Amino acid sequence: MLHTAISKNLANIKEQITQSCEKNHRSPKDVQLIAVSKFHPVPAMEAALQAGQRIFGENYVQEAEEKSTFLRPKYPEIKIHLIGPLQTNKAVTACKFADAIHTLDRPSLCQALQKASDKTGNLPDLFVQVNIGQEINKSGIPLEKADTFIEEALLSFGDKIKGLMCIPPQGKPALPYFQKLAEISKKHGLKELSMGMSADFEEAIKAGATYVRIGTAIFGGRPV
Repeated sequence: MLHTAISKNLANIKEQITQSCEKNHRSPKDVQLIAVSKFHPVPAMEAALQAGQRIFGENYVQEAEEKSTFLRPKYPEIKIHLIGPLQTNKAVTACKFADAIHTLDRPSLCQALQKASDKTGNLPDLFVQVNIGQEINKSGIPLEKADTFIEEALLSFGDKIKGLMCIPPQGKPALPYFQKLAEISKKHGLKELSMGMSADFEEAIKAGATYVRIGTAIFGGRPV
């Protein structure tokens, strides 16, 4: 039953992504789906893997590492993207297993990741998170500091900086915020845009998203 429901949900989301791409004269191949699996059990992720999903988004390093350790031997093609705020003391662990980190947002984290990369011999792909709505309670490099921070990150990490990520303010039209992130990305020659969730991924695709992060529409509500 779990496998059937998740497989059906994935097919529905992928069809919506395809339709949105066609509507905006984009190729569906240019938009990758991150299935946000935080708090969802390994069997739910296995159901998604068996239905063809490969990229999963996790918020918490310990949970993500445990899932990666369990699933990777059986599904070596799995990709784990960390999409939640990352503490500097978790940088070494993150570098050991994560394929991408979407929340690079401060110099101290840059320094921690550089040290972690030296120690582990590995560095995930990186996305700079921009606080696009200039919200006090939200993570991300402040908008007014974004250009300088991105330039410094590119100097430090080179082509490991793949693109930008944002979460627009709730209760406001998302499209202008996505378009602003796309402008910043273009200014710095970055190709990837991680933006758009279950409620607003179609607007994100319209603005140029290359990764959309969708959880509830695939896995259902958070397990109790």
